[in-house]
Amino acid sequence: MKSLIVLQVLALSLAAAAMVAESAAASPPDRRCTCRNRDGTKYELGQTACIRVGGISYMARCEMNLNVTTWKKVRDGCPTADMTLGAVPVL
Repeated sequence: MKSLIVLQVLALSLAAAAMVAESAAASPPDRRCTCRNRDGTKYELGQTACIRVGGISYMARCEMNLNVTTWKKVRDGCPTADMTLGAVPVL
């Protein structure tokens, strides 16, 4: 009988711990947490930027990793605007 009560208390404790962990994971990120680009520009969590390192450019997203902000590579290259001579209207 005592072991049944102990198991019930243990099950309730585990369920409560799981609910606390889930609510902590779902909480919004702290606004004070930002990433910085090489030029000093601040980016909030979730924002993307073109990062240039050692002559290589890529798109990266500001993310949290073990309570530290970091840039996570999203894709190679950065978007650029390209205007060809044929697209310029002749006046």
